[in-house]
Amino acid sequence: MTPSTHRASVTLPDESTAKRVVDTLSELFFEDQAAFAAFERPDGRWDVTVHFAEPPDQNLLRELVGQVVRQDVASTLVFDTVEAKDWVKASLEDLVPVAAGRFIVHGQHDRHRIPPNKLGIEIEAALAFGTGHHGTTRGCLLLLDHVLKAYQPRRVLDLGTGTGVLAIAAAKALHGKVLASDIDPPSVRVAEENARLNGTGDLVDVIPATGFAAPRFAEDGPFDLVLANILANPLRQLAGPMARHLASSAQVILSGLLTHQAPAVIAAYRARGLVPLRHLKIEGWSSLLLRFVK
Repeated sequence: MTPSTHRASVTLPDESTAKRVVDTLSELFFEDQAAFAAFERPDGRWDVTVHFAEPPDQNLLRELVGQVVRQDVASTLVFDTVEAKDWVKASLEDLVPVAAGRFIVHGQHDRHRIPPNKLGIEIEAALAFGTGHHGTTRGCLLLLDHVLKAYQPRRVLDLGTGTGVLAIAAAKALHGKVLASDIDPPSVRVAEENARLNGTGDLVDVIPATGFAAPRFAEDGPFDLVLANILANPLRQLAGPMARHLASSAQVILSGLLTHQAPAVIAAYRARGLVPLRHLKIEGWSSLLLRFVK
């Protein structure tokens, strides 16, 4: 059971403003006093939320935020209390199975509900990003299902694997090996555990890596299929390195970008020889399928 926390939240016009507000507040509060979160909304604005163990000084917070943004924006700070709750249990109760083509992402409590003609992927909500319920993950799974109906890639990469859900899905569908990577060491451990849980521990090889810097990418490539559910800015920066690790006619599935960010990402990859084939839009998020023309 997690204790009650005190929350302050505000909606800001853009990413740079959100970052300045978080930087300003984090200079005042130690890690054990406050936890910060900032997320982009589908309309391009950013929500900043701060959780406090003790009730914060509301006037001080408004004054600090007012140093970064206009005072009328700072006055929109909302304060409330998040009651004590077993969030893990509650999240699992709310986590219904999600179908995406032949794949169904589910928690342990729904293991018995998976039809025999579907590929179940068991991911618990409490572990890490990527439970299948987010529009980006579901979009990737739908595109993966579409690709594998007519294409059998031999060398597959899941870049920025998170919970490992996409790598597990590809390994189950192909009955073959998948290289997965993540910049975050805890995510590497989570993905490895999930691969074992789903019976693909011998097929999914998870490595810690930033971008395409690790030697394994050159050793295991060039890749016939790449899955990358990350964010728009990193995706644009990875267009060049990714193209250098692709086999001729390779297919690439990209996600983690808001719909208004898709044209810039498509342009970055088109400049590297990747032609867009499909564009799925789910809940304000875009997932792209591209083919490498070499």
